[in-house]
Amino acid sequence: MSWIAASLVSAFFLGLYDLSKKHALRDNAVLPVLFLSTLCGAAVWLALLLLGLAAPGVVPASFVPEALTPAQHGLVFLKSMIVALSWAFTYFGIKHLPLSLASPIRATGPLWTLGGALVVLGERPSWLENTGILLTLASFYGLSVVGRSEGVHFHRNKWVGCMIAGTLCGAVSGLYDKYLLGTVGLSAAAVQAWFTLYLPVVLLPLAVGWWRQWWPRNMFHWRWSIPFIAASLLVADFVYFEALRNPAALVSVVSSLRRGSTLVAFAGSIWLFREGRGGAKLPAVLGIVAGIVLTILG
Repeated sequence: MSWIAASLVSAFFLGLYDLSKKHALRDNAVLPVLFLSTLCGAAVWLALLLLGLAAPGVVPASFVPEALTPAQHGLVFLKSMIVALSWAFTYFGIKHLPLSLASPIRATGPLWTLGGALVVLGERPSWLENTGILLTLASFYGLSVVGRSEGVHFHRNKWVGCMIAGTLCGAVSGLYDKYLLGTVGLSAAAVQAWFTLYLPVVLLPLAVGWWRQWWPRNMFHWRWSIPFIAASLLVADFVYFEALRNPAALVSVVSSLRRGSTLVAFAGSIWLFREGRGGAKLPAVLGIVAGIVLTILG
């Protein structure tokens, strides 16, 4: 498979990841869905680690993490806490918002990561990045205008606030990844494996609190889409790393092609969940995707 095709396959499964979350969360309790989906992902990584120890060479080298020191484990555990916070906000937002609105909001993550890089790392955007930022912001405003017709007022809707908070936490996680991979020197496999294994540990107190009814809660219903949340994300990440292993692969192009996941989620929300106003939302969604692609390419 070429690296371009692999990037598109990754985007497709990222779109399925969003659709699976929406399916699992509809009329369902959020915290058990979040905990069980992360537990499924951790189980897969645990199996890979054990298989790698029992039969060296069977697991692809790019998915075999190196040994970490206790201090490095602590740094990865902090990433798990950031990701858990991001996903908790995002899951609540996706449950209560149309996916055709929630997914484009989530897609603005690279814009916030760039903003953090400007403030924290002192980076300066190119003219292409500035163009992408302006286009994304204009399209985001256009999406908010369409959202009003569905009763979703972006400036005072708490679930839009959850999506934005989750996206901001995701941007912090992206900046922290740069620190872990660059400054600390961890491999992508080590970060992905251990933060995935630590996620259920971080979320366990919330899961226990839900189970023991420490606060008013909704009912939980098991759905096949819960393990598929983990499976689709793992496949998307696996194919993504395989694309990057190709010496000819351009990271900026791979990242841009993965933004196509927003279109997959948008189309699926209209087709599977019968969400309305698809035609009115489409120009804004395309504008957000184009703006993010320009930001990445810049």
